[in-house]
Amino acid sequence: MRIVVVPSGFKESLSAEEVGHSITKGIKKVDSSHQVTTIPMVDGGEGFVDTIIKLKEGSKIKNHVMGPVGIPTESFFGIFVENGVKTAVIEMAAIAGLRQVPKDMRNPINTTTFGVGETIIKALDSGAERILIGCGDSGTSDGGVGMAQALGVKFLNKHGNEIFINGGGEIDRIHGVDMRYIDARIHLVNIDVAVNWTNLLCGNKGVARVYGPQKGASPRDVEKLSNNLEHLARLIKRFKNKDVSLMSGGGASGGLGAGLYGFLNARLHPRFEIIMKYIEISDAIKNADLVITAEGCIDFQTPNGKIPSEVARIAKIHGKPVIAFAGTIGHNAKINYQSGIDAFSSIIPEPTTLENSILDADKWLENCSENALRHILIGINLGNQMYKIKDAVQ
Repeated sequence: MRIVVVPSGFKESLSAEEVGHSITKGIKKVDSSHQVTTIPMVDGGEGFVDTIIKLKEGSKIKNHVMGPVGIPTESFFGIFVENGVKTAVIEMAAIAGLRQVPKDMRNPINTTTFGVGETIIKALDSGAERILIGCGDSGTSDGGVGMAQALGVKFLNKHGNEIFINGGGEIDRIHGVDMRYIDARIHLVNIDVAVNWTNLLCGNKGVARVYGPQKGASPRDVEKLSNNLEHLARLIKRFKNKDVSLMSGGGASGGLGAGLYGFLNARLHPRFEIIMKYIEISDAIKNADLVITAEGCIDFQTPNGKIPSEVARIAKIHGKPVIAFAGTIGHNAKINYQSGIDAFSSIIPEPTTLENSILDADKWLENCSENALRHILIGINLGNQMYKIKDAVQ
């Protein structure tokens, strides 16, 4: 059997490459003769830099920047050269991702994207002519205000005095924006951003309401963040004449997408569109008998541009069956049957803690893929027996 494994990573647990390795081990335990092709996928979140520079034979540059809670942290960005153009690859998750926020400090009211701006400066210092930014797995919701401050944008209070904004909870202190001191090199580079195209900055489906609780925000904090991001949208409209309130992708990484577009004139792209420029999966899926994908959680949001649904969409073009594995099965996950996923299951075999889930995910993935394949083979054998009976009767 020819099997293609196209997984995403499991947030805070396994990289996409590690997920693919565990699934392949499970398949091989059933029958080592199965042809397994593994194509790890990233969506702009964790693993974005490693994947891109590996494909482009680039290099990783380590640096130290301000982390999401204001503490200096070691991070990195990537560099590759293509057609004579030097491109820097920045992974928001490696700078201000949820993994970078200590569990007892998780609240997007207080976290900042300042380190993202510092990384952009370091990329410019390295001679980058183009910057590619992956937005995903963030631990922030400051609309990119911290990032903008690091690059020289000044925010003013109602008295016209410069103020430092530390987290999404302080955006309502801003009454003025001074762009005169932004790093001039920003105007000389092209900035492309991979985002979840369905993430919005404002409204009932705004990023604070949808993702705030996952980042540690209480219901009261969610309302505060939502109001503050609406305030930021009005400021960007007033001072930059750009409407980011409901723009596609504006809510990516706690509104960083809107900030990159509003303050830096960056171009936002659906993240799968960006990834597909570097990773080819269509031919592999076309030639497969079975497609397996995976992600940390499968729920009602999965069809909105997440990797399992995008993999399933391509698989259905070629008429291939798709199985998806997940750490958790969330609310209204059955909607994924409509997006091309034929079957999905959680890898967790028994009630457990989050800590154990993270530690045992590789073993559980291996077991889950082994069991799934054994079920598939039972079905194949039953089908063959039915054909034999039918032929005998005829």
